Amino acid sequence: MSFLPKSRKARTRLLLLSVISPVVIAAVALALWGMRDSISLFYTPSQAEAANPPPGRAIQLGGLVQAGSVLKHPDGRVEFTVADNTAADRVVYQGDLPDLFREGQGIVAEGSYRRDGVFEAKRVLAKHDETYMPKALADELKAKGEYRGDGPPKDAGGPAVTSAAGGPSPPQSGGR
Repeated sequence: MSFLPKSRKARTRLLLLSVISPVVIAAVALALWGMRDSISLFYTPSQAEAANPPPGRAIQLGGLVQAGSVLKHPDGRVEFTVADNTAADRVVYQGDLPDLFREGQGIVAEGSYRRDGVFEAKRVLAKHDETYMPKALADELKAKGEYRGDGPPKDAGGPAVTSAAGGPSPPQSGGR
C-alpha cells in the first residue's frame, strides 16, 4: 500500500509542495526572529519591576523625574530617577537632555536595563505642556485612583514631545 498518489501530476505537485513548504516556514521563522528586538514596549517603573525585562532588551521607561535625583557629571553623563507612585528606577543617560527636562517632569526614556538593574537610556523625551503624561502611566494612575489631571485641553491637538536632539519627535506608540 502506497501513500503516494497514482497520478504522476499529483506526485509532482506533492513533491513540489514538500520542498517549498519547509523553505517558506524557515523564511517566516527567520523574519519573525529578526524582528524580535525591534519591538519597544512601554513600561512604568512598577510595571518594569513586575515584568523584569531581560538586560539589553529595548524598552521605553516612562514616569516622573524625582525631585533631587538629577546628578550631572562633567563628562556629560546624567543620572536621575524615574518614578511612578509605587516604584522608582535609576536612569543613566549620556548626552544633552531636552531643554524642557527638569525634576517633577514627565519623561519617556528609550533604552535598556543593564545587568546591575540601572536603566541606560539611548534617548530621553520630555513633554511640552504641563498636562502631558504617557497614556500608559495616566491609565495606571487612574486605575489606582491617584490621577490628578484631565489631560491636554480639547483644542490642543494632543501632546507634543521633544527629543534630546531638540526637534519634535513622532508620536510614540507604547505597548505592553
